[in-house]
Amino acid sequence: MKQALALLEFGSVATGVLAVDRLLKRSPVAGLQCGIVQPGKYLVWVTGSVASVEEAHAEGCSVGREQGFLLDEVFLPDPHEDVLAGPGRPGRVPVGEALGVVEVATGPALLRWLDRALKVVPVGLAEIRVGDDMGGRAVALIDGDFPDVQEAVDLATENLVADGKLVRSNVLPRIEESLQQSLGSGLLFRAGTPQALVGAETVED
Repeated sequence: MKQALALLEFGSVATGVLAVDRLLKRSPVAGLQCGIVQPGKYLVWVTGSVASVEEAHAEGCSVGREQGFLLDEVFLPDPHEDVLAGPGRPGRVPVGEALGVVEVATGPALLRWLDRALKVVPVGLAEIRVGDDMGGRAVALIDGDFPDVQEAVDLATENLVADGKLVRSNVLPRIEESLQQSLGSGLLFRAGTPQALVGAETVED
């Protein structure tokens, strides 16, 4: 059976919670993840059969529009497996000739681009982050051969600039090894001992 996913982003926590209650009463979805992200937005991630997710998505959008707090939404009836795995998917060390970094204003907008890019261009997904610790933004790291990464990032420009959702995108050819390893540990800044850089100078007392 085909799986589907929907991501809804609300500008009000109260509206988001109401939308979840309504969509769950309307449709028996298989998976649900929801909660507050900065700055006071509410994200709802729904998975399940195509029919159940489509119905739940429609109900959630209806509530959001009625109350004027639906910021963005996406329904993907047959998402790429890496997109379906969601923000809980563990990151990995980027590989290949190039790295693409795409930063987007909303989670649904990122998924609209990323699902298409992964389906039409032979690139890999190194990491995806939606909402948490990003001021409500979303970001994805993709890797592969330089022309392929560039094509995938160009798709982001084509699809996201017109609606004002693209924050910034960059393509990095042959990224430096220490940065590569750091990105493999995830994008979040964590307190602790800074890593020893490959080929760096030795600092003596």
